[in-house]
Amino acid sequence: METDKIVKDIHQLAAEIGREVRLMELCGTHSQTIAQNGIKSLMPKNVKLVSGPGCPVCVTDQSDIDVMAGLALAGIPVAAYGDVLDVPGNLTSLSAARQKGAKVFAVYDVAEVLELKNKYPDIVFFGLGFETTTPPSAWAVRNGIVTYSAHKIFPPAMAALLANKEIRVDGFIDPGHVSAIIGTEAYRQFKIPQVVAGFSGEDVLRAIGMLLAQISEGRKEVENAYPRLVRKDGNPKARKLIDEVFEISNARWRGLGEIKNSGLKIRKKYQKQDAESVHRDLIRKIKKEIKPKPSACRCGLVLQGLIEPKECPLFGRACTPDKPQGACMVSVEGSCNVEYRFSL
Repeated sequence: METDKIVKDIHQLAAEIGREVRLMELCGTHSQTIAQNGIKSLMPKNVKLVSGPGCPVCVTDQSDIDVMAGLALAGIPVAAYGDVLDVPGNLTSLSAARQKGAKVFAVYDVAEVLELKNKYPDIVFFGLGFETTTPPSAWAVRNGIVTYSAHKIFPPAMAALLANKEIRVDGFIDPGHVSAIIGTEAYRQFKIPQVVAGFSGEDVLRAIGMLLAQISEGRKEVENAYPRLVRKDGNPKARKLIDEVFEISNARWRGLGEIKNSGLKIRKKYQKQDAESVHRDLIRKIKKEIKPKPSACRCGLVLQGLIEPKECPLFGRACTPDKPQGACMVSVEGSCNVEYRFSL
């Protein structure tokens, strides 16, 4: 079988390298694939797979959650993707706001928000995620939906990881979905072995083998193991739409802090659809009320690959998918959620 051969090659390459190798996947779906297929159990002892900040819901900053929950509690209808509703902010969560009577709607796509707008003209859409979900948010803005942007650009997060001397990574499994938009060229700025991978177990194993081959041969390249979807220049039409509606800004990432030029804010030409402009005074008031709460949750360290989910003192005890204490346990793409579902 092809899979058996790939695993055999991985063990041979690992033996040739002869030292510990740390490979980080940068996509929550890859984290699920690795756990679901038991890929860590197939690895040689000196090959360690760690999860990075690849879950868009998990890296959404607490202050953005607080703003959206605050708008909802102030009587403004809010629409958001379902997996963000239970993410805790500093003040509360969107689910908790809904339990208090706020109009909070879980949607699957922005077309649903457009339908809701017919009944709730003042509805605000919570736009979040990486380059994959940004084009739909741009479409929403162009169609007159007031949007709060918490969108992130992925490459600056990679730069931040590499700049942190506490984080040791020998290679990246680059995200397939994001890469379909930005293309492989966006990663060439990073002098580290990288492979863009698909989402089957065999796809991920093949990417691991390719990374180990680069490390063994002393190469630091960007290779594309997902050519059926990812191209060198990505999706120019999607990027053009993003550029029309959004401009680059600084952004706060949960666990990583503020990263320069890593966010996207709505351009002034669309300020009538920009929640930060439309509800400027209310959002300013909400932000003044935000007081970070101390927590034993170690989601920030998990997102950086500095600790494993099980090393968090709350994991599996006070923090489970039914009662999440941190963002990494809320989303099905979160490292802690994945670890809980597939290893306990």
